[in-house]
Amino acid sequence: MSDSLPAGAPASDFIREAVKADLASGRFSSVRTRFPPEPNGWLHIGHTKAFTIDFGVAQDFGGVCNLRFDDTNPEKEDQSYVDAIKRDIRWLGFEWGQNEFYASDYYEYLYDLAVKLIRKGKAYVDDLSDEETREYRGTAVPDKNNITHTPPGRNSPWRERSVEENLDLFARMRAGEFADGAKTLRAKIDMAHPNLVMRDPVMYRIRREPHYRTGDAWCIYPMYDFQHPLSDAKEGITHSLCSLEYEIHRPLYDWFIRECDVFPSRQIEFARLNITHTVLSKRWLLRLVKDKVVRGWDDPRMPTLAGLRRRGYTPEAVRDFLSRIGIAKTDSMVDVQLLEHCLREDLNRRAPRVMAVLRPLPLILENWPEGQVDWLDAVNNPEDPGAGTRKIPFSGRLLIERDDFMETPPPKYFRLYPGNSVRLRYGFIVTCTGFDKDPATGQVTAVRCTYNPDTRGGNAPDNSKVRGTIHWLSEAHAVPIEARLYERLFPSERPMDVPPGVDWISTVDPKSEEIVPGAMGEPALAGVKPGDFYQFERLGYFCCDPDGAGGKPVFNRSVSLKDSWAKIEKKNA
Repeated sequence: MSDSLPAGAPASDFIREAVKADLASGRFSSVRTRFPPEPNGWLHIGHTKAFTIDFGVAQDFGGVCNLRFDDTNPEKEDQSYVDAIKRDIRWLGFEWGQNEFYASDYYEYLYDLAVKLIRKGKAYVDDLSDEETREYRGTAVPDKNNITHTPPGRNSPWRERSVEENLDLFARMRAGEFADGAKTLRAKIDMAHPNLVMRDPVMYRIRREPHYRTGDAWCIYPMYDFQHPLSDAKEGITHSLCSLEYEIHRPLYDWFIRECDVFPSRQIEFARLNITHTVLSKRWLLRLVKDKVVRGWDDPRMPTLAGLRRRGYTPEAVRDFLSRIGIAKTDSMVDVQLLEHCLREDLNRRAPRVMAVLRPLPLILENWPEGQVDWLDAVNNPEDPGAGTRKIPFSGRLLIERDDFMETPPPKYFRLYPGNSVRLRYGFIVTCTGFDKDPATGQVTAVRCTYNPDTRGGNAPDNSKVRGTIHWLSEAHAVPIEARLYERLFPSERPMDVPPGVDWISTVDPKSEEIVPGAMGEPALAGVKPGDFYQFERLGYFCCDPDGAGGKPVFNRSVSLKDSWAKIEKKNA
């Protein structure tokens, strides 16, 4: 694998073998691939598999990968999507240099090839409506044994127009003489073909919609199945690597290349990425944004790369995930816990440790010298000796997590309760002597303890039976923060499999985001920047959100400390 390929890019074995065979046979003398996103949404985790393969295969063989925007659908495309896509590809570690292209730059070239097919008698102008076109094409029908058959479709009444008439009508379509939807240009193949894709597919439709790059220069736009292979051919793409849903389109891809007599690009399919509890459909993701179910494309619950980045995912974790799932020829479902595990492993190695308290409860040390502040040594990252230590303040009035104290504890509760002792992380061993309550609400308002001065650093006497360790903050030195705790947006393992009549949007977990405004953190968190990540000890990994810039820091929980995937791997082993 090329040194320029980011570490953790997946090995694409069967694709590599196909490319090797093509080079050995002389079919191609070099390798050129492409990543062809449509700029109608932001990239999600599923796209990372595609463009990692596209860039990776090219680099494996010393070739080139183009970034081409397949922007032939003006109703849905926008420059902002182009900018977001380029930013996200670079974030994962890939560059394309001067090899940036746009299908919209090929409109004249594509129009000329359409004219060429008309002259060959391989295309015609049709007057059927969209609904009539679908009706004439026919549908797949299962028989009593559930075997699917595709009865022949019907030819359009306008299928046998002369070449001259088709040329005239197509030119008038371009000139804007006909209303939107009044006519289409269709390939003339076979209305009885068992593959419905081959039944005279539409090549051009009329749309009076300004294009974000070409403006009002065109009122006819090429369909994806027409422009895609011919854009590949124009760029000299040797291997057009596509996800598996395009396998049924490959005969049409080859037909357009053959009939237009252009560069013989080859299409190869691989299985798309499917992840449990995750929606990887731009149409569904767009609805989440438009219906304001989420904050936007970069909401930390979204599977977009921008959302993952805001959540606290690192490029290294995503690439590690991709390397573990590999490349397959058949679709499968990957457990989202593997993605979370990859992030945990990466952050465990690199994230600085700090202490934060999400739901503070005061802890008063009754025997602490009045006004005294001690500065204790704390380890920044036990996985990285080079990360060093930091000083944290310790005083007679602390903050602990509210659930680290119980008035009447259940069995095997090793945290604070009257008469019990715990270690304060990096601090001292303390023993609970009592607590204060609000008489009106019955809520505990403070915990009272004594500390053992001989246990500095958490060291316990030989006869100690202290079993619990909790984290804490010095109340006078603590920094206010906001914590946002995230769960999966979809509780269902397969959220796209909804029963008939059920709107999938109703399956979103309304409690997938919990905002904790009264949280507190170590003094070190006062100077954080968006994107900084930490392990909040005992609580999980957190990333500073842009919402906190210039004010109270906001931290998104990237992932908890509990690693279910590690247990699964251990069990399987």
